Amino acid sequence: MNSELQQRAAGIKLLLLDVDGVLTDGVIFYVPDSSGGTFETKGFNSQDGISLQWLSEHGIQTGLISGRKSQATEVRGKQLHMKYVYTGHLHKLPVLEEILADSGLTMANVAYGGDDLVDVPIMRRVGLAFAPANAVAEVKAVAHHVTAAAGGHGAVREMAEILLKANGAWNAILKHYEVVSAEVD
Repeated sequence: MNSELQQRAAGIKLLLLDVDGVLTDGVIFYVPDSSGGTFETKGFNSQDGISLQWLSEHGIQTGLISGRKSQATEVRGKQLHMKYVYTGHLHKLPVLEEILADSGLTMANVAYGGDDLVDVPIMRRVGLAFAPANAVAEVKAVAHHVTAAAGGHGAVREMAEILLKANGAWNAILKHYEVVSAEVD
């Protein structure tokens, strides 16, 4: 991790994420229901999920701001004990401002992971902007860090590990799980 990324990550108290393309791979399934209609579902990565729980356990709040209204997203946010779960918001800056007012944090204390153009206004303002490997070029250009992994395939885990390492929590997690490594950052 370079020194600029380390410095930005060390001040983060809240990780906010877009959902489709970041917390998921962006694929949305419409499944028939018993009434003849359909319901929406999507897949979430379990390693991303546990890393979000580690963040919460180590004092870094989590949340999501999604442009799509989705029950699957809302359920996942609750399962992960996310403090902020906003769905159906294509205009995300007002949501970010509401979260800042509620939390008492500043923009410098917030990291955000986004993959598409609707995420750029937030990414330009927060202390640390992440983009997954599958993000569009314009988003990668404004990100402070582009993950090696794609959304839904470990990108959020990578973001979380950066934050945990910069905040001195990663070694405690390794110790908790009885992992010993000479290669730990």
